[in-house]
Amino acid sequence: MAVDFTQEIKDLRTTMDSVREVTDLARLEADIIDLESQAAEPTLWDDQERAQQVTSSLSRAKAEYDRVTSMDARIDDLEVLVEMGEEEHDQATLDEAARELAAVTKAVGELEVRTLLAGEYDAREAVVTIRSGAGGVDAADFAEMLLRMYLRWAERHGYPTKVMDTSYAEEAGLKSATFEVNVPYAYGNLSVEGGTHRLVRISPFDNQGRRQTSFAAVEVIPLIEGTDTIEIPESELKIDVFRSSGPGGQSVNTTDSAVRMTHLPTGTVVSMQNEKSQIQNRAAALRVMQSRLLLIKRAEEAAERKELAGDIKASWGDQMRSYVLHPYQMVKDLRTEHEVGNTTGVFDGDIDGFIEAGIRWRRAQEKADS
Repeated sequence: MAVDFTQEIKDLRTTMDSVREVTDLARLEADIIDLESQAAEPTLWDDQERAQQVTSSLSRAKAEYDRVTSMDARIDDLEVLVEMGEEEHDQATLDEAARELAAVTKAVGELEVRTLLAGEYDAREAVVTIRSGAGGVDAADFAEMLLRMYLRWAERHGYPTKVMDTSYAEEAGLKSATFEVNVPYAYGNLSVEGGTHRLVRISPFDNQGRRQTSFAAVEVIPLIEGTDTIEIPESELKIDVFRSSGPGGQSVNTTDSAVRMTHLPTGTVVSMQNEKSQIQNRAAALRVMQSRLLLIKRAEEAAERKELAGDIKASWGDQMRSYVLHPYQMVKDLRTEHEVGNTTGVFDGDIDGFIEAGIRWRRAQEKADS
């Protein structure tokens, strides 16, 4: 089927109009000027931590600005390529234009999705926790597969990550794992991944080769910032220390450096063991605890608003995505209906389609509820 280049390019320009309308380019320009001024200070590198924050923030701001401003030029070049191919009846040039159209459409779609991330905490970095659920050793193995999937997704995009805690299951896999994704909008993107994930496959741990269904829970919270006002009295915290452990329960160090922090009023528990010292693990646990309590507070306030409005609706269903490896191969999101047959690609981190569909679905739900 022939590509309608004229209509496709018109649609791209319309989408870019809305992207520019939502994206505050003037603010980005001002931020870049300010950060460049800070980066030029002779004493900047006297404070290594601040210097890294300034330079990384400058790099991200420039990249964000360039992504938007360079897209119009790319669409212009595409239009010229199409005109050349059509005027000269050159099918090779038109084929090249079709490939570029697909690439530009994908890039513009990603920009459009970013404009939908306007929630209170969407611009934050993210803390992700994965826990094995029902399904025994298969569930623990599934939890480890999901951890690899998200770390590979971040690696594909060049996003820095830091695994903060891993609790290994006895036979194989993980009881739980917590990691950070340290890039702006990580929370906005990954928040749609929160929920119960379901795996159906022939169990590699069943000597009779039977099909097994197992579950794992994914929790995504925004990383706390210094400007957030979540104060936790010391009297509300119970802190236990223990030795870090590796696969099979083996001890990986000889000191009680791991920390388990419990918030007594809510029963919220955070464990950290991947830092080198007890002080570092305690600081990391407190930061994640503050982030979780911030999200709990936000959820309570949202529930209260819905109750006052007389319209209490359940949140997303427990089971939000199925990964089926037998008797057929398919990964399907049960909220958005987005599905793919390349299960290997998904487990290797190719989940942008699911994230984009989730963000669009969430935006549609918010509009319907407003």
